[in-house]
Amino acid sequence: MAIGGAFVEGPAGYSGRVTSFVVLSCIVAGSGGILFGYDLGISGGVTSMESFLKKFFPDVYHQMHGDKAAAVSNYCRFDSELLTVFTSSLYVAGLVATLFASSVTTRYGRRASILIGGSVFIAGSAFGGAAVNVYMLLVNRILLGIGLGFTNQSIPLYLSEMAPPQYRGAINNGFELCISIGILIANVINYGVQKIEGGWGWRISLSMAAVPAAFLTIGAIFLPETPSFLIQRDGNVDEAKMMLQRLRGTTGVQKELDDLVTASNISRAIKNPYRNILKKKYRPQLVIALLIPFFNQVTGINVINFYAPVMFRTIGLGESAALMSAVVTRLCATVANIVAMVVVDKFGRRKLLLVGGVQMILSQFTVGAILAVKFKDHGVMDKEYGYLVLVIMCVFVAGFAWSWGPLTYLVPTEICPLEIRSAGQSVVIAVIFLMTFVIGQTFLNMLCHLKFGTFFLFGGWVCVMTLFVFFFLPETKQLPMEQMEQVWRRHWFWKRIVGEGEEEADQAQTGAGAIAMSAAAHSS
Repeated sequence: MAIGGAFVEGPAGYSGRVTSFVVLSCIVAGSGGILFGYDLGISGGVTSMESFLKKFFPDVYHQMHGDKAAAVSNYCRFDSELLTVFTSSLYVAGLVATLFASSVTTRYGRRASILIGGSVFIAGSAFGGAAVNVYMLLVNRILLGIGLGFTNQSIPLYLSEMAPPQYRGAINNGFELCISIGILIANVINYGVQKIEGGWGWRISLSMAAVPAAFLTIGAIFLPETPSFLIQRDGNVDEAKMMLQRLRGTTGVQKELDDLVTASNISRAIKNPYRNILKKKYRPQLVIALLIPFFNQVTGINVINFYAPVMFRTIGLGESAALMSAVVTRLCATVANIVAMVVVDKFGRRKLLLVGGVQMILSQFTVGAILAVKFKDHGVMDKEYGYLVLVIMCVFVAGFAWSWGPLTYLVPTEICPLEIRSAGQSVVIAVIFLMTFVIGQTFLNMLCHLKFGTFFLFGGWVCVMTLFVFFFLPETKQLPMEQMEQVWRRHWFWKRIVGEGEEEADQAQTGAGAIAMSAAAHSS
């Protein structure tokens, strides 16, 4: 993906190049992914630190070191309702916040939601670093959740709308790369601070979340709004055209501008996006907006993200080794994220999802088999098998990181037309937060009762989602978002739902009205 250089004739006659203006804007916005990633990595790391457990979760600490520790199953040492509430309360707050964020994003712009999210996240970080009891920790988690609800809803929209269609996959995947970098930074910090004498290193871990949040918040003040929102807000085509020319590095943007105006005219006629997305003609988008993030979570990835150190301690690695193992798995994921950015617009979305799915299936079933044979309720797993599990987990996170990780944010965003795009993205983020909450609440208890069967359960879900992609997800690479409706009319299954003839008639009628409105806007 070259910056500057020759102009490229994109899909549907769009022209332009990836300008430094696009790159800088997307780097600032995409850095919001670091917030989400940092939280995922930090929460699992601090809950494996003995000083943190001893202060806030003494029951878990005594299950590990108390008089009855030998009688507790290896699979049940971290099973605590209060500990899971601490981990997953963030996602309930995020679920509620993202539904409100849709209205803010639609009415006041993508930048407004990013600013709100970053500011609230900074406040939450202060409560975490200063916590003296569990209640302050819960306030920390709730504020972080509200912040993430706003940023995760608006940033993927911002990236998709700023990016040239032929590079949309790579630029949008930068959000997942930032999530992975955030987790990696958190894991490295956790590994470093757990060695601090006095046992207060967890305060550094929790309070450092304010650093990426401050970068995002300050940067968002200077971010430009997307051309789509500029037109949607007040119909200012001239301002949107100047912004589009600056983004694409060329004056030849009329074709793309006309498509944006048409999409905006349709969008302004929609009064209730949440009600509108329930219409039959949007059924494919709704189903995919619900199932893609659902499948993302039932891969078991967040088990690795925020319970990796806990899990590695469970199978017999020490505190320091468990934290370092989490760093290693995240390094593998970060490299895989970069690979995804390079190949997603060349090979397409479907191929990456299918290959990554097979990779995750094999990994989950292999880990389950190793634990079934080598890891019992009592005693310690041989170190060599513990490190073998680590290697397989690296294969698993790499498979996720170049497929379901980045594409969960990309695919639902690019398939939704402008009139339901913000509502569709809110549905995606709400499902992610809901399922992350469910997994966070149930995993430690599930591990205690299902033991190694937990990994077979996740592997079974990955089989289901891979079949879904094979049969029901069309390819969308390099297709302009304003022309995405054609993929449904060509798909063997979805064309029966949307109705090929009915859809074409509806498009013709809508197009005629949009052209008239566009002409009126230009003449004024």
